Amino acid sequence: MLWSLGAETVQVRLPADLLGIDGLVLPGGESSVMDKLLRLFDLDGPLKQALRDGLPVLGTCAGLILLADDIEGAITGQRTLGGLDVTVRRNAFGSQVDSHEAFVNVTGIEGPPLEVAFIRAPAVTRVGAGVEVIATLPDGAIVGVASATMVGVSFHPEVSGDDRLHRMFLDTMVAPARERRHAR
Repeated sequence: MLWSLGAETVQVRLPADLLGIDGLVLPGGESSVMDKLLRLFDLDGPLKQALRDGLPVLGTCAGLILLADDIEGAITGQRTLGGLDVTVRRNAFGSQVDSHEAFVNVTGIEGPPLEVAFIRAPAVTRVGAGVEVIATLPDGAIVGVASATMVGVSFHPEVSGDDRLHRMFLDTMVAPARERRHAR
């Protein structure tokens, strides 16, 4: 998705991979496994510091869980990177068999609603200071939030091929961060 928008990308697997990046996408997956791998490869500390230093980040599904300050339904010992003052509930929409597609309006994205996939998706159950709700479902479930440097969504926008959320992230968060970094 990012390549198709002209972004240069690198896979972050080790702390050294964080050097010189202008933004980060924390993708979907299994949040407790991602947490364990971040610790196993000593990425958790450097990544937490990069987030505190203002590295722009987009977290989708499990990525949102990793960004949240608090988790409901976490497995024993599960941690987050934190930095986004929200609480999320893991698997809020059910198990894998309950996965579904939906149309979601996202604040800041023009045009028709995004067609997205909810796959064992989290929901935001508490929103703290400095966090804006950017997407909800008709029943009021919060499925998208943003702060000055972080966007977290419960869903997978990439499944349908709609690039507008990734474009918004690149244009409103990554490009300004790159400009600030290069101005120093």
